[in-house]
Amino acid sequence: MTKDTILIVEDDEDIVELLAFNLQSAGFATETARDGYEALTKARRSPPAGVILDLMLPGLDGFSVCKELKRDPKTAAAPIIMLTARGEEVDRIVGLELGADDYVVKPFSPRELILRLRAVLKRHAPEPDKRQVLARDGLSVDMAAHRVSLDGQEIVLTATEFRLLAELLQSSGRVLTRDRLLNSVWGYEFEGYARTVDTHVRRLRQKLGHFSDMIETVRGVGYRFKE
Repeated sequence: MTKDTILIVEDDEDIVELLAFNLQSAGFATETARDGYEALTKARRSPPAGVILDLMLPGLDGFSVCKELKRDPKTAAAPIIMLTARGEEVDRIVGLELGADDYVVKPFSPRELILRLRAVLKRHAPEPDKRQVLARDGLSVDMAAHRVSLDGQEIVLTATEFRLLAELLQSSGRVLTRDRLLNSVWGYEFEGYARTVDTHVRRLRQKLGHFSDMIETVRGVGYRFKE
């Protein structure tokens, strides 16, 4: 699985399709498992970025799967959101004590679930190296000093423009969807987000001058900083 893959562990085909569609629309890749044993096999073979785990599974239940995932060093870092029709407080407490990061009760809003997922993924993301200086040709981004210079001349960026540039530069060569940028730079999502990202990219390009063509637009997807 890729670092953006979410493992969906659910035996209800309709819910699997609903989750897969919404997650993929939000920019995630998905993998599915219909029972606990299949989930453990897939997660250990290729650890996912996160897990959406149904509690009531055939064979091995969600509590046992959660316990095994958190016990295994290969999968322990993956955040887990428990998804179940059982909303009793004792179930929530047990799930959280076993290492689950959040708990969503059916029926659920796919949008809310994705927001919760993004929140736990963000909490689990490693802290950036504040000592790092990102450099490309004449462009230099000092993460600690929060300073950007181009050909030795400092460029004044807003805090959002700085985070946007750093995110693009750190992911050089990879396409970042607007949804991914919104989550990593702004930390939330809302209606009309595409225009927000596009506007800030346009302003950032203007400030980068002759370096602006290093930020490529990938139509219908997002942006990429040239390698």
